[in-house]
Amino acid sequence: MSTLVHLLWLPLAAAVLPYLVPAGTRLDPVGFGRVASGFILAMSLVQVAAFDYAEPERMQQPMDVAWIPSIGVRFHLGVDGISLPLVVLTTLLTFLCFVYLGRHETPNARLLTALLFVLEVGMIGTFLALDLVLFFVFFEIVLIPMYAIIAVWGGERRRHAAYKFILYTLLGSAALLAGLLLLGVNAGTFDMVALSERQGFDIARGVQIAAFAFIGFGLAVKAPMWPLHTWLPDAHTEAPTVGSVLLAGVLLKMGTYGLVRIAVPALPEGAEFWAPWLGCLAVVGIIYGSLACLAQTDLKRLIAYSSIGHMGFVLLGIATLTATGLNAALFGNIAHGLITGLLFFLAGSIKERYGTGDLAEIGGGMLARAPRLAGVLTFAAVASLGLPGLAGFWGEMLALVGAYRPGAGLPRETFVTYMAVAAVGAVLTAAYFLRLLAKITHGRSGAGSAVADAHPVEWASWVPLIVLVVLVGLWPKVLLALTDGPVRALIGAGS
Repeated sequence: MSTLVHLLWLPLAAAVLPYLVPAGTRLDPVGFGRVASGFILAMSLVQVAAFDYAEPERMQQPMDVAWIPSIGVRFHLGVDGISLPLVVLTTLLTFLCFVYLGRHETPNARLLTALLFVLEVGMIGTFLALDLVLFFVFFEIVLIPMYAIIAVWGGERRRHAAYKFILYTLLGSAALLAGLLLLGVNAGTFDMVALSERQGFDIARGVQIAAFAFIGFGLAVKAPMWPLHTWLPDAHTEAPTVGSVLLAGVLLKMGTYGLVRIAVPALPEGAEFWAPWLGCLAVVGIIYGSLACLAQTDLKRLIAYSSIGHMGFVLLGIATLTATGLNAALFGNIAHGLITGLLFFLAGSIKERYGTGDLAEIGGGMLARAPRLAGVLTFAAVASLGLPGLAGFWGEMLALVGAYRPGAGLPRETFVTYMAVAAVGAVLTAAYFLRLLAKITHGRSGAGSAVADAHPVEWASWVPLIVLVVLVGLWPKVLLALTDGPVRALIGAGS
């Protein structure tokens, strides 16, 4: 049996075990979650140590057994250089969420612990699945636990945000299932490895265009791509801190990962047909997200809209259909997960101290009142705006390079225009983050009592992300060496 299975059954067991403890037994669910998620993180690091870096394009630790033989569906798992960083990101952020929860008592902690572990099963399974139907099952597993986390532990308008989240994602899921079935039936297989190797062979051009449209629509809702993004700001604003961290850090990546893993390699003619439109919507999202951030008055809502802009760069990279662009997208996925995860942790800490996320009520002077908290916020903001030397720089820069030289068959003039518009979006990103820092870290102190500075538990949840943002920014090869080989294999590129 593949050791990858442990990354699925361990969180599933951790979700159930607290409910098997005999009545009257004292159990700290969050403490248990911290230990269990730490063990799962260690298991993912074992995969990192065991990975064969000489062949990152090869599916490693495979498991392939019959699951639903009547329709040819298999329980097929594997990990390569594309999925390995996302698996580690998932286990890391889940562990850090449990660390963060240890700062104070959590209501209904046993249920929250169980939901976070079920969520982890779905997220990890999505990145390991190599069968279209199995991918869809794991893709859907995350919906109910995230809906419940928002609806039960969210803010005042949590029910509205949760309903909006589930309705949009279910609509996207219906389109995704239709596209996956259309692809699998016409190809005669649901095996994702075989589909990527065939490069659309024996699938009619019209079928490819239709299947890519359905799959792309379903995945774009989760990404989210403008104009399918409207569920995201409400979900982020109302979700508890750990919900926002996992939603931004991992769930958004499931959509763009699906495009790279399934849609682009299996449906190359469909991808070429829709790529200019995908690029157009991506750059509209970049500009829209940046302008929306300039108008925001709530900290979490601002970070949520920033995600739309950053994921626009990821989608632009995918739209170029080049190795450079796809590498940019995968790099941007990891960078966004690290930086925005950190930003939402900070937003939660700030809201706890000030009792609000409203920028006007928070006021200025955080550097004087809580210098360490303000310092980490400044670091996260400059990382998110793409400062060279930090993780946020490379994904955006490579996406622009990819747009300058798009894939063969794509209109170069159009993509060069997209590059120029996206560059304006990068400038606007710097503008809204500098505006944010000017409003709350500098200037006169806001009203209210003294603000507590960073707590040791908060440092424990922040420092790993800070270190990785610096490490990946200074040494981008740590990711690019993993993804480049698999990306070239997926698109059949020799250069």
